[in-house]
Amino acid sequence: MFISNNLGIIIAFILYLLLILAIGLIFFRKTTDIADYILGGRQLNSWVTSLSAQASDMSGWLLLGLPGYAYLKGFEASWIAIGLALGTYLNWKFIAKHLRKYTQIAGNSLTLSDYFENRFRDKSKILRLISAIFIIVFFIFYTASGFVAGGKLFSTVFDISYLIALTIGVFFVVTYTFLGGFMAVCWTDFFQGMLMFFAIIIVPLKGMKVLGGTTTTMELLGKINPQLINPLTSTDGKAISIIALVSLLAWGLGYFGQPHILVRFMAIRSTQEIKQARIIAMTWVIISLFAAVLVGVVGRVYLTQPLEGPASETVFMVMVNDLFPSLLAGFLLAAILSAIMSTADSQLLVSASSITEDFYKVFLKKNATEKELVWVGRLAVIIVSIIAFLLALDPESSVLDLVAYAWAGFGAAFGPTIILSLFWKRMTCLGALMGMISGGLTVIIWKQLEGGIFELYEIVPGFLISIISILIGSLLDKEPAQEIIDEFEQVKISKI
Repeated sequence: MFISNNLGIIIAFILYLLLILAIGLIFFRKTTDIADYILGGRQLNSWVTSLSAQASDMSGWLLLGLPGYAYLKGFEASWIAIGLALGTYLNWKFIAKHLRKYTQIAGNSLTLSDYFENRFRDKSKILRLISAIFIIVFFIFYTASGFVAGGKLFSTVFDISYLIALTIGVFFVVTYTFLGGFMAVCWTDFFQGMLMFFAIIIVPLKGMKVLGGTTTTMELLGKINPQLINPLTSTDGKAISIIALVSLLAWGLGYFGQPHILVRFMAIRSTQEIKQARIIAMTWVIISLFAAVLVGVVGRVYLTQPLEGPASETVFMVMVNDLFPSLLAGFLLAAILSAIMSTADSQLLVSASSITEDFYKVFLKKNATEKELVWVGRLAVIIVSIIAFLLALDPESSVLDLVAYAWAGFGAAFGPTIILSLFWKRMTCLGALMGMISGGLTVIIWKQLEGGIFELYEIVPGFLISIISILIGSLLDKEPAQEIIDEFEQVKISKI
């Protein structure tokens, strides 16, 4: 256990938590309508857009999961980093600008479900319903995984019971999301992203310095197991299989369908700021991912007491506690909380947005006032949080497996639908519906199968089948109405 009686760490955590609550209170006063609460009035600047997108993307996985995988597998973990970096770049390069323009032109869509309905003029509202169900269900489990990680962090650092630790973590995330909505989430994610960036860099650098430098560290790693240095071999000396390599790289496919990332593109102030935001985001992502792999491999050399299985994910915490004075260690450990919170808050808000915009406003009260919708959104945050909290009560919950599953589910269900809706004017409502359902179901079914080709990460078959289904469904359907074609052409030339 860590240092529950260490004043420096306690002070660092208290200061950090007070900061994010203050941000929530500031934006509570500035939130006047549902567009502010859900999308911040589309007023994010390039810095906040980029860092909040990447902080909400990476979650605790950046400081726990990836270093833990690298600790066990060595530089084989770099393939995941490469896949994620490529996915991030392609998402910013090809999706961000078009989605920002299309969601505003297509009825000022505030949620993805909103966008799908407006893009295809779906009067049946089936697209809105299906996509909203996917979003709410997947994000409840996704949010629960973040709550579990936060509970384990507080429990480990302060040596308190898991239930108390879980309750503390959930309270702070829910409070600032409840109060400030989208802008509070994005600004806290901005500061959390900077803290994560600093923490993930300083830890491996300090570790290598203590070990005698980069060259000495790599030599010592090779003595433990020479395969740890070779990214093309597994630790048993065998070459990485094609299925394993594709599965590692395929993490990048998930980006095109993640609602909590895509919503940042929808909220940026202007498409003119996207290029700068992309540069900032890519710099953050490339350095952070490489540093996260380094944390694992340096930790493998630095720690004399081996970490087995799931315990490998604590390599960052163990090194921080050993390498740094208490106050600085507290802020570095708070970076893990930042990573967890920056994703959980985004998932809470997107789930609440779907409940408010896609269920309450559409099916229950079409003439609801803006003030009423804001408070329904806040109530939805509480409801989703309670459900996620109940799911998170089991401290043995498999956080990373759940994250990988939800990542694949969103990527396959929404990724192809988003891409083709932005770039193929012949796409129809039937194609979108078939793509969403087939992609999501493929991930669910594939996950239940084991052995051989079924060891392939489920996002790959889900993504491919979704694309094929969209093509078939759209070509079998009648051509889109002229107003849909005209809107598609308008988006191409718009300078929003």
